[in-house]
Amino acid sequence: MTFFFPPCAGSGLRLGLGGAPLGNLFEAVSNDEARELVDAAWHSGCRSFDTAPHYGHGLSEHRLGAALRGQPRDSFVLSSKVGRLLTPDAAAARTQHGYVDILPFRQAWDFSAAGTRRSVEDSLQRLGLARLDVAYVHDPDAATHGAHAPRVLRQVLDETLPALRQLQHEGLVGAIGLGTNDVDVVLQVLAEADFDVLMLAGRYSLLDHSALPELLPQCTARGVRVALGGVFNSGILATGTRGSAPTFNYAPAAREWVERTARIEAVCENFDVSLRAAALQFPLAHPAVDIVMLGARTVAQWQDAQAMLRHSIAPEFWAELRVQGLIPDAAPTP
Repeated sequence: MTFFFPPCAGSGLRLGLGGAPLGNLFEAVSNDEARELVDAAWHSGCRSFDTAPHYGHGLSEHRLGAALRGQPRDSFVLSSKVGRLLTPDAAAARTQHGYVDILPFRQAWDFSAAGTRRSVEDSLQRLGLARLDVAYVHDPDAATHGAHAPRVLRQVLDETLPALRQLQHEGLVGAIGLGTNDVDVVLQVLAEADFDVLMLAGRYSLLDHSALPELLPQCTARGVRVALGGVFNSGILATGTRGSAPTFNYAPAAREWVERTARIEAVCENFDVSLRAAALQFPLAHPAVDIVMLGARTVAQWQDAQAMLRHSIAPEFWAELRVQGLIPDAAPTP
């Protein structure tokens, strides 16, 4: 199917709201703060929203559904994910997987056909909606599953994706694809199957270009539309290298990433460009990429991202990054 993520109404900014912070990722957000953020995004024109059962053990889905249910259903695109099932447990730890003050459920992997159907139906109940516009297979990669990764890959190909196609046929989901931060697993799936969309976190950014040589050209050729998460690489491209310890991939940044970011910062200073503006605008230049999904925690962060996308950046800035070897020759620039 042909699918595109809608930009912000009115402004045309290619920015969507990622729902991990709505599930209390790393720190708690109150229900009122969560609603204020979604409402602010909506009123600014945002029409693309992403969530997952993993985000706060259903908390993000509850909050996003409550905020969006009053809007005309065909006026926005909402994605969620499959691969993890939630089971109620009053004794479940309230802090798990980086999420705090979560809902009382246990989480278990399930990529089976039956588990995929249950995951979608459970998500729709938490959201209070009758369909998902996008359903992603969540984190089927080797870093997550270790020695079980080959079995998971086989099950995704044999059960999960066919089950999602059936749910697509029934009208419960629209586009289907993968949601991951791993390039290799996407290439492995593409070698044997077709899908419509890809949520790729952190692997095509101003700092990390690992999706550029092979994956993004395949997506362009095969019509797979890409939504990018993690364009700040979990922090370092938002905060820079000064001040508190920078993070990359949700861990302290290795020296090579800190040094490379510092070189990018120096070019930013020479051209009076915000690092955040460069980080948001760079990946959107690739023809496979539809949108950046921003995991904003506050209204101020959302408004800042909009301002950064509007920030004027001279072509000479991108040319200097290329001359210094900080972006590849093959990378399109705005």
